[in-house]
Amino acid sequence: SDFGKGTSSRSTKLIHGGVRYLEQGHVRLVRQALRERGLLRQNAPHHVSTLPTVLPLYRWWEPAYYRTGLAAYDLLAGKLGFGRSHRLSLEDTLEALPTLDPQGLKGAVCYYDGQFDDARLLISMLKTAVDQGAACVNYLKAEEFVYEGSRICGVKATDLESGDQCEVKAKVVVNAAGPLGDSVRKLADPNATTWIQPSQGIHIVLDRSFLPGESAMIIPKTSDGRVLFAIPWHNQVLVGTTDTPLEETPLEPTPLEEEIDFLLTSLGDYLTSQPARHDVLSMFAGLRPLIKRNNSKATGKLARDHEVRVDDAGLITVLGGKWTTYRKMAEDCVDRCAAVAGLPKVECKTTALTIGKPDGEKARLQDFINSSPTYSEQLDTQLPYALGEVVFAVRHEMARTAEDVLSRRLRSLLLNADAAIRCAPKVAQVIAKELRLAEPWVEKEIKRFGDLALNYKVST
Repeated sequence: SDFGKGTSSRSTKLIHGGVRYLEQGHVRLVRQALRERGLLRQNAPHHVSTLPTVLPLYRWWEPAYYRTGLAAYDLLAGKLGFGRSHRLSLEDTLEALPTLDPQGLKGAVCYYDGQFDDARLLISMLKTAVDQGAACVNYLKAEEFVYEGSRICGVKATDLESGDQCEVKAKVVVNAAGPLGDSVRKLADPNATTWIQPSQGIHIVLDRSFLPGESAMIIPKTSDGRVLFAIPWHNQVLVGTTDTPLEETPLEPTPLEEEIDFLLTSLGDYLTSQPARHDVLSMFAGLRPLIKRNNSKATGKLARDHEVRVDDAGLITVLGGKWTTYRKMAEDCVDRCAAVAGLPKVECKTTALTIGKPDGEKARLQDFINSSPTYSEQLDTQLPYALGEVVFAVRHEMARTAEDVLSRRLRSLLLNADAAIRCAPKVAQVIAKELRLAEPWVEKEIKRFGDLALNYKVST
């Protein structure tokens, strides 16, 4: 499918060490994530911003407990920290979170993590990879492996647009398919053991009035022990996430009714106004590629660390991990590739590699929009995007479908499903003109996007 179709576009939009993993005793994982968090802000300052996160306190023992834990979090971050945690008075807490329920409130603790737009960072990473010599292709499906003797040495693939087939040879093949990693391994060995325990996490999007201000809120313990975040994002409020074990790994996972109700109820317990199903502007689900351990299905307790494993045929598979540690995952993977292929090990470049063009990306897009009065036309009154951004996405960011544009190049579908549906005909017409596609394609594309978008709307 498209770049970021899976988990990479469906995260909680946080670059973070994972406060709750520290409570579970995963100190090494948190230290590594905090280092990677700091490196990512250095390498992509135009994508990663500091997000103050407020943890409300309602019980007498909570101030000391959480201050101690967050002090450890600050200490593990070291020189790459985003700011020191501190106690907030009752007045300061309500100033940061005006809609917080004040009954029984004793103040809060504020700490700092990073925020980003996952799919937009991914596009910058792809452009940087191309600058480094990579060939990046979407809609090219790997059908089967190519072998030399018993060793994998490439893949046979099909271009899903043209139907053309190709064979790509390589010294090493990497399986970085996230939750779908086991299905890729079974192309080589239908009897391959299961290494991944998929877990679904869903998010709902609400109007900014439910959480005005620039601070996020964390609920450290919900009714079933999960952590919940409410985050300002693109002038809306993003609420998540759940942790539901799954047996299947659909490419387009769908939120469960009980997950939606859980998020609404849990958030409402902390606010002066209870959000209802009709308040949800959009919802989406993603799958975590957790490493299966001892047949455990309690995914909330499974660590978010990563491993790089090699099959008997030489296929290298990346397991587990999370957005924050993607660079370290890649470094470990490439080191293993070099070892398997007998290539010389070289020093990793990415600890100080700038991602994208910090001073030029937004300016280039704005210059493009300003180049034509038509390009300045707003796509929808409820979305912060212009028509020129659609054209730019097709010409310069390999967008091929309405979903590519409205879900990942622009975040319309995640921000407001109804508004995205209204935009689809106009977007499909622009894509068809740019790619020289006939009118029947436009009609099918509008229908296809409309059917997809229904999965992002909550039934009331």
